[in-house]
Amino acid sequence: MNAAKFRLASATVLMLASLSAMAQSKDIVVDPKGEVPYAIDQRNTVVKSGSDLCWRTGYWTPAAAGEVKAGELPVGCECDKDVVGAEKCAPAARAAAPAAPAAPAAPAVAPKCDFTSHLAADTGFAFNKATLTPAAKAHLDSAIIGKLSSCAQVTAVIVTGHTDRLGSQSYNQKLSEKRADAVRAYLVSRGMNADVIDTMGAGKTQPIKSCDDKLGRKKLIECLAPNRRVTVDVKGTAK
Repeated sequence: MNAAKFRLASATVLMLASLSAMAQSKDIVVDPKGEVPYAIDQRNTVVKSGSDLCWRTGYWTPAAAGEVKAGELPVGCECDKDVVGAEKCAPAARAAAPAAPAAPAAPAVAPKCDFTSHLAADTGFAFNKATLTPAAKAHLDSAIIGKLSSCAQVTAVIVTGHTDRLGSQSYNQKLSEKRADAVRAYLVSRGMNADVIDTMGAGKTQPIKSCDDKLGRKKLIECLAPNRRVTVDVKGTAK
């Protein structure tokens, strides 16, 4: 992928939360022809979140997930089998044939250098701000930059910004994108390859803490602080 940022509407981000019957840590290599409905890295491998969910792009539709191939089957059979349908994901019946010669052993799979880090709690963002604090920068240095020495290659980095629920959906969508952009800019300034970093904003659609409005505005803002965060997913191969 190139360095252009893709922006997902809040509705698309909500759809990312749908759980799929996916094998943990399994690489899904797709045919890159046409509009691939999932984010892919330089190896044409589908990028997954820290929860092992495939990242959908703005091109995602149930039809696209059922058309683009990942081997013999649609890519949606690995990422969204419940949407694509079992009939498309069942391997075609094959007539009995003489046993073929044993295939040569597959080459060893390179060890992975995949990890996820969160800017939250004391390393998160102030209310209505997209500025990295000294604590946030120190966390990125240790949790992201400090781990890159163990990677032979970084193939994809997904930076996702989040907000609390205060304010309109459109305002929070833009604010979450600015927070993701701030993290991306810092990682690039510390030497990370800009070409492998993509950003996205989840707005206020994925809270991790709920608070009662009866607290009053000041205490409510303090209570909702964990939701003002950024998640960084790194995918690569280990040395």
